Amino acid sequence: MKKTIIIVSLLAVAALAFWLLNSTEPGSRMEYRFVTVERGNLESVVASTGNLSAVTTVQVGTQVSGIVNDIYVDFNDEVRRGQIIARIDTTLLVSSVQDARATLSRNQAQLDFAHTEFERVRNLYEKNFATEVEYNQAKYNLDLAKATIVSSEINLERALRNLDYATITAPIKGVVVERNVDEGQTVAASLNAPQLFLIANDLADMEILVSVDESDIGLIKEGQTVRFTVQAYDEDTFYGEVKQVRLQSAIQENVVTYTAVVGVDNTDGRLLPGMTATVEFLIETVDDVMKVPNAALRFRPNEQMMLELRERMQAQRAAAGDSAAPSGAPGASATGRPGAGGWASAGTGRGFGGASDRAMLWYLDEDGNLSVLRARTGITDGSQTEISGRGIEDGMQVIAGVSVIEEEGGLQNPFTRQESGDMRSRFSRGGGF
Repeated sequence: MKKTIIIVSLLAVAALAFWLLNSTEPGSRMEYRFVTVERGNLESVVASTGNLSAVTTVQVGTQVSGIVNDIYVDFNDEVRRGQIIARIDTTLLVSSVQDARATLSRNQAQLDFAHTEFERVRNLYEKNFATEVEYNQAKYNLDLAKATIVSSEINLERALRNLDYATITAPIKGVVVERNVDEGQTVAASLNAPQLFLIANDLADMEILVSVDESDIGLIKEGQTVRFTVQAYDEDTFYGEVKQVRLQSAIQENVVTYTAVVGVDNTDGRLLPGMTATVEFLIETVDDVMKVPNAALRFRPNEQMMLELRERMQAQRAAAGDSAAPSGAPGASATGRPGAGGWASAGTGRGFGGASDRAMLWYLDEDGNLSVLRARTGITDGSQTEISGRGIEDGMQVIAGVSVIEEEGGLQNPFTRQESGDMRSRFSRGGGF
């Protein structure tokens, strides 16, 4: 019995709360917040960020160890291909070349002796004055001396090449972006060659590597126009073009992204490597269309608005003797209950009949009566959406929010939070939970 009483009490409280939240009591009124339908241009974009970089950069290192004797270039210096940019101390390298040459001379002398000895033993062997073992030994010594000469020549060539490596030249024409050594510094070339300089090929043509979310990458195509800004010139807008959409994905914190390469013309040299670019990929552009703030499409009417519209339509039908709903308004069943004859769709701002490109726009007509229009939606830029439909006009005021205001002497709704400034009641954007 107690359980039954508790359930009945809870149902009564819920019914009272629903009545208070969805009714406008005597002494209260509704205030609407309007937005304006405008005619203009609209762009659908995908926004992301990336960093500017040179199209080609080369890390200049060294293959030999030693002390850096001279540095001939600095940051931002322009260099040409083959230009000497640094030298490493060659004392030990020159000694290695001299040693290799001496070894080659010694081995050449041994080759000459081995060749003479082989000719002598061969003559004796042909006259049967030398054994076959002596002949084979002489031939072996000659072949060994020849092989030693080849090895000595290779060592000399290696020593000369290392000596050449001590003179560091620019591998490409470009600009010195980084300089990581100073004169007198010792560099050690072990398994990994140390980076001495970083040279950018041509800063007149740059690129932006942009990370694009997997949900948007299908909209990005090669040749697409890209608009971007950088903090250094926050009032200027730059443009580029998608050069490549890389197939390799990256996963970070369970978010899959792909890299889009955007080519940028930097003839004026204002853009610098490393700058952060706020990028917008222009997906679609339409001109001279009707557009409305998205708040109007997200608007949800409260129960009082639904009742007011239904009563007005019933009065119009009774006066006209016509059972059909007025043009441009949602239909109602004979009982006038929501959910029948089209009222289910009238209660939502966006989405009509299950179609994602349909919406309902609520407004006040010339007589101040609540009315609704059906609209078809198009592209959106995130804040405004393209709309079209019968009765939609430029400058039209549509409802984006509603607040219930308690007047002095009226019943105070304990579930209503009064509006202050931009704050609205709990159901100011939809009339319900």
